[in-house]
Amino acid sequence: MWADRINGPARRVPIWALWVIGPAPAIWFFYLGLTGGLGAEPIKALERELGLVALQLLVATLTITPLRRHLGINLMRFRRALGLLAFAYVSLHLAVWLLLDIQDAARIWADIVKRPFVTVGFTAFLLMIPLALTSNDLSLRRLGPRWRRLHRLTYAVVILGAVHFIWLSKGFQFEPLIYLGAILGLLALRLRRSRGSQRV
Repeated sequence: MWADRINGPARRVPIWALWVIGPAPAIWFFYLGLTGGLGAEPIKALERELGLVALQLLVATLTITPLRRHLGINLMRFRRALGLLAFAYVSLHLAVWLLLDIQDAARIWADIVKRPFVTVGFTAFLLMIPLALTSNDLSLRRLGPRWRRLHRLTYAVVILGAVHFIWLSKGFQFEPLIYLGAILGLLALRLRRSRGSQRV
């Protein structure tokens, strides 16, 4: 099967390779920011690029289960690392906003409360914290079935991330809508599978 042509090489890729490759976009974006390669508003551009990579990693994480169920491509061993990398990029995105963009502790809470796109993005970050803290074998053993229920928060996180992107974008843009459509499609595949299992 053609899926085996992907699964075979994928099994030979060590997990640590993701941790080596994963930080590369962030390093590149920070370099561009320091050398004038991010345009007239480098901080805003840096925020956007880090947030976009985080959303892409979340979508990649969401894609892994449908790939296995519907196409036989098994990349499950990479899912945890992708999720933790997504959390790292969301944290960097938030840190740039707090430390380089806002630079005013009094404004932070006001922005979170009054600006919907900030509220949604910050909520997504808060929901990711328990996911990141329990993305280890010890938590999986201790929580048992509750671990799977907890990690369904990923669905809410990725939807909130897409909504944050839509509200953050100025004017009508197709890119954030494409992300939202892809996310809803992937979630529909999972829901369809769950309903089919219940009928069986």
